[in-house]
Amino acid sequence: MDQQLIEQCQRGNAFAQKRLFDQYANRFYRVCLRYVRHEQEAEEVLMNGFLKAFRAISDFAYRDEAGLEAWLRRIMVNEALQHLRATRGLPAMFPEEAMAMEPDTAPLPDSQLNAEAIMELVRQLPTGYRTVFNLYVLEGYSHREIAGQLNISDNTSKSQLSKARALLQELLVKQEHEAKLRRH
Repeated sequence: MDQQLIEQCQRGNAFAQKRLFDQYANRFYRVCLRYVRHEQEAEEVLMNGFLKAFRAISDFAYRDEAGLEAWLRRIMVNEALQHLRATRGLPAMFPEEAMAMEPDTAPLPDSQLNAEAIMELVRQLPTGYRTVFNLYVLEGYSHREIAGQLNISDNTSKSQLSKARALLQELLVKQEHEAKLRRH
């Protein structure tokens, strides 16, 4: 079914484009929201990403649904990074320090948070931390790839990831502490 849908999209069929959008919009909205904090910005990134996908779909060779999803994900991530460059001035959002910190090996608190609550904590991270965290942990990019995408050094990428993890741990501990206080 997806292959036929893609072929129809490649012919410029607006109904097929709408079906493709409807099938993937919610999933990729969440991807966009991981990079930009505000829902309106995430919607803008999503729409621009789909516009780029529809413009480039004639060059896409459908193999399977996983390939289609990976292709769309890459477009959305790149669009989110482009948005951050335009609005926040990548790489200006990264501190000048390029020294990599040693990874924090402290155990994570016993969290009862669901995935949505954890993603909300990720959204609270500063832009630089959040961007590197998303690219490394959730998208699977290497530090070298991240450095190339963001025009920063490998060490800055490593440092931002380490700081993001440490701040997430602090946020988790704080949230659990507040939850315990509410229960008592």
